[in-house]
Amino acid sequence: MKPQSEGMSRRTFLRAAAASAGALAAGSLYACDGEPDTPTGSTGQLPAGLRGYGDYGGGSGGTVTRYPLRIPPVVSPASLMLAAQPTTYDLGGGQLRHGLGYNAMVPGPTIRAARGAAAHIVVANGLAEPTSVHWHGMQVPTAADGMPQEAFAAGASYTYDFVINQRACMNWYHPHPHMLTGKQAYLGLAGAFIVNDPQELTLGLPSGAYEVPLVIRDVELDYGTGEPVYSFDHDGVLGNVPTVNGTRDPRLDVDTALYRFRIVTAGNSRIWHFSLSNGAPVTIIGNDGGLLEAPASVTAWDMGPGERLDVLVDFRGLAVGTSVMLRSSSSRWDNWGGGDTFDVLRFDVARQVSVPATIPAVLSNIPTLGAPVKTREFVFSGWRDHTINGKVFSPTRIDFQVPFGVTELWRFVWDRGATHPVHVHGTSFQVQSRRYGRGQVYPWERGWKDTVLVGDGETVEVLLRFDQFRGRYMMHCHNLEHEDTGMMLNFQVV
Repeated sequence: MKPQSEGMSRRTFLRAAAASAGALAAGSLYACDGEPDTPTGSTGQLPAGLRGYGDYGGGSGGTVTRYPLRIPPVVSPASLMLAAQPTTYDLGGGQLRHGLGYNAMVPGPTIRAARGAAAHIVVANGLAEPTSVHWHGMQVPTAADGMPQEAFAAGASYTYDFVINQRACMNWYHPHPHMLTGKQAYLGLAGAFIVNDPQELTLGLPSGAYEVPLVIRDVELDYGTGEPVYSFDHDGVLGNVPTVNGTRDPRLDVDTALYRFRIVTAGNSRIWHFSLSNGAPVTIIGNDGGLLEAPASVTAWDMGPGERLDVLVDFRGLAVGTSVMLRSSSSRWDNWGGGDTFDVLRFDVARQVSVPATIPAVLSNIPTLGAPVKTREFVFSGWRDHTINGKVFSPTRIDFQVPFGVTELWRFVWDRGATHPVHVHGTSFQVQSRRYGRGQVYPWERGWKDTVLVGDGETVEVLLRFDQFRGRYMMHCHNLEHEDTGMMLNFQVV
């Protein structure tokens, strides 16, 4: 796994990527046949986060035009070439906007592979600045993890080689260059990475057209031009328009069937508070690290930057012609990024079918990690600087060492600033407790996680063990502006 600054394959790849950008984008878009709606259960008003934005906020006069949801193509990581490059993409209804994409797509293609498969991914940097690709949630060697130290220059490429050795789960990929992550991710660089394994395949979960990845983020659209605008904010960058798979105001035609939605919240700093407009429950079957032990039925759930959820939504009891909205409401606990109400994605029941489907009572077995041999405390403080334990990130500093194969308890303490979604590279963890603030561990936080929300005044404890690779890894806040301004640290697994 090494940077490559020259060679025929890289030059050919960059030329081909540029030449095919339009074809790739066009081939993955729907026709511009949007349909208007008034927000479900509404007063005829636009959601709070969209009011005053006219055509760039979802229409005017309470009417929102809905555009068909784009579904990214699925690719294998076995011999994959990705180009990170400036591109134009259809935000919906033929609204071509400028951004950054992988292979000219926003988001990039969905990577899918089975456990045990080998990944060989060559990434060409077609940007005007350094970049890297972090395989968020993938447990890979240090050289393949895409950390800031492995960023590679404009015009260069980097080869990521690793074997997929983890349980079935929904991961994702995004850039991770120091002080540039927020801007590059905000402008569109992201994509889903799904891992399957034999145990999951025996459960008969929805698949094919009934399994849909949802890459959700928010973007600020300039009032005059409608172009995405990145304006740095020390506390985190919020957008005025939600997008799903790069589509604003999307709609999805669904059958009267059980659907599996694999959700990743890929925005920079927003905390989402999801529910369905009809108040119906959803069934959560998995999160960051894969399937839960048993399904959990909830009517509302929270997700912060970098988190993933595997959710079943049942449309079998609804009549054709019914619409249900996936909504994100304002927060009662988040101290940043929770004041907007968005209608995120409309489901339109379009076809009557009879497809057998059951929800298993038992999904997987998750062993407990046992008693920790050491406790470490990390204080996340965002004020004039964003620090962990009072230190601003240095790429060359190793803050501590962790013994390989040993269980530890890590305590994440909120001190100041916006909510901190804490992400650990190189392993998954089990959330043990949340004190103060909300004061509980939620059903969607059980099982294996790699990112957890630490809200205003909260202390969250997790158990973890590094048992795949030795080497340098990171922990950081996944509010990308916190990350870019120093709320990261390096540790060494020895």
